[in-house]
Amino acid sequence: MKTVIRKIGGRCPIGGSILGTRRRVSVQIQLTSQAERPIQLTCLLITFVLASCATRDAQHHVVISTFEQKLAVLDRGNLMAVYPVSTSKFGLGDWPRSYRTPLGELEIAEKIGEGAAPGTVFKDRRRTGEIVVPDSPGRDPIVTRILWLRGREPQNANAFVRDIYIHGTPEERNIGLPVSYGCIRMRSSDIVNLYAIIGRGAQVTIVDAPLAAVIPGLNSSAQMAGGNSASMVIR
Repeated sequence: MKTVIRKIGGRCPIGGSILGTRRRVSVQIQLTSQAERPIQLTCLLITFVLASCATRDAQHHVVISTFEQKLAVLDRGNLMAVYPVSTSKFGLGDWPRSYRTPLGELEIAEKIGEGAAPGTVFKDRRRTGEIVVPDSPGRDPIVTRILWLRGREPQNANAFVRDIYIHGTPEERNIGLPVSYGCIRMRSSDIVNLYAIIGRGAQVTIVDAPLAAVIPGLNSSAQMAGGNSASMVIR
C-alpha cells in the first residue's frame, strides 16, 4: 500500500497553516507594541524625572562673591564654610570667548574627579595622569576636582557651553585675587571639601557684592570668621 502526499499549489497545507499563524501572531505583537509604545515612553519619562529629582541637591547653596573673592556654602540656609577663591581677571559677563565670570543664578550640572589625588591634572575633563604640586612654576592647569556650572538665567545662559567650572588650581599663591579665565578657582584641599559637600543640582549664586549682602544675618567676613559656629569656617 502506497502513501501519497499531494501538494496543493506547490506548498504543503500544514506548513502553510503554520506560517499563516506565525504571521498573524507577529502582526498582533507589532500592533500591541505600537499601541503600548506611548505608555512605555511616558513611564520612561516619569522614571527619568523622578530619578533626577531624587539626585538633585536641594539642601545646599553656594554663594560666590566676586567683590570679596570668597565662596560660602550654606546647608538649609545655615552657614557651613567660607573659602577664598579666584574669579576672572577679565571681569564679569557671559558672552562667548569673553573669559569673564558670569553672574546670577546657576547650578551644579556635573561633578568630575571623584577620588582623584590632589593636583591631578584634567584636560577636557579627563585625567591626563599627571599630578602637579601647588605653585609649580609655569603651570596653570585645571586640577583635583571639577564642578561644572549651568546657568539658570538669560544673563548666564552660556556658562555651560563656555565650560565655566569651580575647580582646583595649582596657582594657590594667587587665590583671593581675580586671576582666572572665567572659572572660579580654589585650593585643592578646599575643592575636595566642597566637592564632598554638594551634589548635582545644587544652587550656585554669583554676585558682585559682599557675602553679607546676600546671606541673611551675616554682617561681615570678620564677624563671621570670629563668631560663627559652623564646622568649617575659613577666614
